[in-house]
Amino acid sequence: MQEFLEKAKQWLTPTFDKETQTEIQNLINNNPKDLADRFYKNLEFGTGGMRGTMGAGTNRINKYTLGKATQGLSNYLLENVNKPQLSVVIAYDCRHNSKKFAKIVADVLSANNIKVFLFEDLRPTPELSFAVRHLGCDAGIVLTASHNPPEYNGYKVYWADGGQIVPPQDSGIIGKVNALDFSEINFNAKENLIEVVGKKIDNAFIDASVKNGTLSDNINRNNLKIVFTSLHGTSIMSIPDALAKAGYTDVNIVEEQRKPDGDFPTVKSPNPEEPEALEMATDLANKIGADIVIGTDPDCDRLGVAVRDTDGNMKLMNGNQTMVVMTDFLLRKWKQENKINGKQFVGSTIVSTELVNDVANNYGVETKVGLTGFKWIAKMVKDFPELELIGGGEESFGYMVGDFVRDKDAVTACLLACEVAAYAKQNGSSFYEELLNIYVENKFYKEHLIAITKKGMDGAAEIKKMLSDMRNNPLTMIDGEKVESLSDYQASTKKNIITGEVTTIDLPKSNVLIYQTESGTRIAARPSGTEPKIKFYFSVNTSLDNTENAEKVEKELDAKIQRIIKEMNLN
Repeated sequence: MQEFLEKAKQWLTPTFDKETQTEIQNLINNNPKDLADRFYKNLEFGTGGMRGTMGAGTNRINKYTLGKATQGLSNYLLENVNKPQLSVVIAYDCRHNSKKFAKIVADVLSANNIKVFLFEDLRPTPELSFAVRHLGCDAGIVLTASHNPPEYNGYKVYWADGGQIVPPQDSGIIGKVNALDFSEINFNAKENLIEVVGKKIDNAFIDASVKNGTLSDNINRNNLKIVFTSLHGTSIMSIPDALAKAGYTDVNIVEEQRKPDGDFPTVKSPNPEEPEALEMATDLANKIGADIVIGTDPDCDRLGVAVRDTDGNMKLMNGNQTMVVMTDFLLRKWKQENKINGKQFVGSTIVSTELVNDVANNYGVETKVGLTGFKWIAKMVKDFPELELIGGGEESFGYMVGDFVRDKDAVTACLLACEVAAYAKQNGSSFYEELLNIYVENKFYKEHLIAITKKGMDGAAEIKKMLSDMRNNPLTMIDGEKVESLSDYQASTKKNIITGEVTTIDLPKSNVLIYQTESGTRIAARPSGTEPKIKFYFSVNTSLDNTENAEKVEKELDAKIQRIIKEMNLN
């Protein structure tokens, strides 16, 4: 406790403003437990940058932790990018303090003689990724905590390619940040170096989204009835305009969720992965007889899609299902245009469905599989300049079409989902039936994710122990199936449990474990990079002889997943 108290007392010095000093003194006097949580560690860059609850302290998002991150980034840029005038573009979402934080970040960059392009108002994260390259910037920053609860905010850094920072930049920047004292942050803005931007970039981004996200000139877009919700987030700034520009006329917005609001008052969580978040949208869809529901998270990089099943009921697709259908349609388009020549690839991640690999293989296209987090798919574009990325996706409701944006992009993905639905409808099919046809042609894959929250210091220790147990005492049977292999991405090894043979995994180290059985059942476990959670990903599959049996087979696979969860004592 004494260690935390000493760290906290440093925040009572003149380096910190009066408001911060008062907040810390109050915690010292009245709330030692909260004080400990705020100072037991420094916020770190995870898979999605730096994210945390707002408040004073080293383990919180505030003026000083953001200032230190930005001063470190400034120092890294000045030392490593040899240009007479460096530039950075900054965007922010609808969260509390995002606008204020964005200006603080702009002040620090300009104080370090770095030119800043600051968006005039909230904008989607994919537009920030687009703007980095569009403006020829050396880096980009977005202030967002994605779909986290209202008390969170965060900070994501993008490099000159428009992708989130990856090695070696990430460790280089973190090294600079960690070497700094809070007293070394330069907050003295040079206002002449801060340029406010907006509409011009919006227009270019929407034009590019429509170009990449539409499939054909022969789609009857007037015939598709769409319900769209921005879940109080930034997508309201782009998606309605993009849909209109693409030619969709029957777009029905959930008015109660239209207005950007960091409290997200109509939902428990603004995460389109959760069915409750899209309840108002699916209710409206049922009321007006809509074909498809689209919902996005607050910073508009994740996309939730609900469509009608074979009984006419609205069904929320999971990220794997949406990704598979959209990838299949993109590949179909490329094939029809005779553009597949062995120089293309599809991007995926180690915890996403293997069905996407099978689908790409049907078209003679390779799937490159990276670590969890969209920055690794963006890195593939950089690592394989001789190849074209057709599309890339991950299970957590993220997708990008082509490489004009180098992050998951709900604007273009929304257009593509609507294209699939409109094309299928005019050909007597549906988005859902297209998915079932893919299952018949390949196998019926069913995935399921559970996330267990373990907060604070004790929670971090529990998460560490759970992974340690899975690593050191590996399962040998899963639901009566013999475990064939255990892939340990921290150790970069894949061990065949049956033969004892060990092979090397050629990916950066990451704290992920993946069990695979002889029958193709997979269980992955990893701690979240941005939240106090451990995540378990389940994937099971079996053959499907015809679409009529889909419901029966799905129930069998669901039951199998529940048996595994019970067997692992995770329920």
